[in-house]
Amino acid sequence: MLRLRPVRVLHAQMQRSRAAQVAALAAVWLAGNQATRLLGLPFPGAIVGLGLMLLLLSTGWVSPVSVRRGARFLIGEMLLFFVPAVLAVMNHAEWLSLTGLKLFGAVLLGTLAVMLGTALAVDLSYRWWVRHAVR
Repeated sequence: MLRLRPVRVLHAQMQRSRAAQVAALAAVWLAGNQATRLLGLPFPGAIVGLGLMLLLLSTGWVSPVSVRRGARFLIGEMLLFFVPAVLAVMNHAEWLSLTGLKLFGAVLLGTLAVMLGTALAVDLSYRWWVRHAVR
């Protein structure tokens, strides 16, 4: 029992401290980046970190309560993460010309395709669920 007490204290501190939660989320992100570099994986380390966080949450090693405040803070301040991208656009005037319009069109069409595909998949899944739930 004495051995589990520090873990409970750490868990309680994690629930109260938004900074500790943000640090824990950043640590998982960094672990994903390091794993990608060490293993030579062909996708971003953030994706590996996201999978690692999903694994930690689904196995119960990390409780959602212990990272909720930190995650809400990061999502709430997400606009700040896009400031460098906006500054990069300002440094490349060609993105504001015909090339930029083409890029904007591609992003817009891609977003619409994803939204329509998701809506179709949800609709078909719901219809399948209703059809099989009645029987």
